[in-house]
Amino acid sequence: MDVLNLIGGRWVEGDGEEFADTNPARPAEVVARGRFASPEEVGRAVAAAREAAPGWAATPHHARAAVLNAAADLVDAAAEEWGAELAREEGKTLPEGIAEVRGSARILRYYAGEADRESGEIYASPRPGENVLVVRKPVGVVGMITPFNFPIVIPAWKIGPALSYGNTVVWKPSSLVPVLAYRLAQALTSAGLPDGVLNLVYGEADAGSVIVGHPGVDAVSFTGSTAVGRAVIARCGELGKPVQTEMGGKNASIVLADADLDHAAEQVTLGAFRSTGQKCTATSRLIVADEVADELLARVAERAARLVVGDPLDAAVEMGPLVSSAARDRVSAGVARAVGEGAKPLAGGSPSELDGWFVPPTVLDLPGTEVDFWRTELFGPVVGAVRAAGTEEALGLANLSDHGLSAAIFTRDLGVALKAVERLDVGVLHVNSESALTFPYVPFGGAKQSGFGPKEQGRAAREFYTRTMTVYLGTPA
Repeated sequence: MDVLNLIGGRWVEGDGEEFADTNPARPAEVVARGRFASPEEVGRAVAAAREAAPGWAATPHHARAAVLNAAADLVDAAAEEWGAELAREEGKTLPEGIAEVRGSARILRYYAGEADRESGEIYASPRPGENVLVVRKPVGVVGMITPFNFPIVIPAWKIGPALSYGNTVVWKPSSLVPVLAYRLAQALTSAGLPDGVLNLVYGEADAGSVIVGHPGVDAVSFTGSTAVGRAVIARCGELGKPVQTEMGGKNASIVLADADLDHAAEQVTLGAFRSTGQKCTATSRLIVADEVADELLARVAERAARLVVGDPLDAAVEMGPLVSSAARDRVSAGVARAVGEGAKPLAGGSPSELDGWFVPPTVLDLPGTEVDFWRTELFGPVVGAVRAAGTEEALGLANLSDHGLSAAIFTRDLGVALKAVERLDVGVLHVNSESALTFPYVPFGGAKQSGFGPKEQGRAAREFYTRTMTVYLGTPA
């Protein structure tokens, strides 16, 4: 299929280079083709968003919500078809692809529901005949840059609140996954979104730079790598522009001696290998109490070894490929480097024999925390384990990272769980569940180098997509 850019309500081919979207399970198969938007076209998208901004902000919130609800209905109705397209272009299994599409519909409905929730505050004034109101207004034009790994859910949790709160959008998705971006934009325009309110432009880093640096863009929301995110933060700082980033993770799961080992092994396996480990919240580091380490690692390795890997459209497959040859090569090199530094493969560790961009589910017994694997995010189906002498050491090891997105702890001791809440420096903590799960109605985001700016999802999103005005409302004497 051919995918198009959306600029000012018009679907256009783009004046930039041609690009191809290929199936990572069958790299010779082209899923879609398109052309990048030129820098001039990105500028026109910003101009269209600025022109549309006053009218959309003045549209009653319930009317904006009606568009989001109508779009959610369209997304839901197409979930199986789009889920298969997602699996073909990104590599998730078909059930995961369908679930992601349905999840994006739920997110749109959640933010449609903001029209029915309180939207400001009122305070008493010490002066007679006066009240103090705190009202919320849209920030204006929001530039969005989204990654490949969740090609419809992450855009939905940015676009949904932005539109609900009255902003207009210029959006650059990853060119590795153009089809689901195209589908989401189609749903929103078909639902009645006015021209220019949402603009979709395909491009590489140069297009992202235009969006971030454009004086017509009032705020920037970015999800991607830590290195690029820090560059976006720095540029927005120079420009005095609000920025929100969700960046990398090197997430730890802690399994203590009193844990249910079968349950912990299953949850660690899900956290490490679902979505082929291509989640910023995926379990990458495993910290196990000495007393149960051999037993727990044997169970995780056994579960990893029997995962069915292959074409994600096959109903029997439990893990698909990585998104690209570059991703496959990077992850494979990271595994080889860890083995060279003394890591022992308990599962995987060798190149896949399958055609396509596959890496086997890999469990590494690490010689310690000095290896590069402990610090570097591979973004693939690899988990590395170390042993801890007790709870205090385990919590300290979990914090031994520049990242602080997500963590999990497995224990039957409520006091230990509460200690983890107090001690762990992360944005998301799971107690007795996998590190990679998140719900759309609660805040999401990380600490340290995993995140910057207001959190995403839930009502936390309005802290970024709105600004407050304090109004001293008095009446004449």
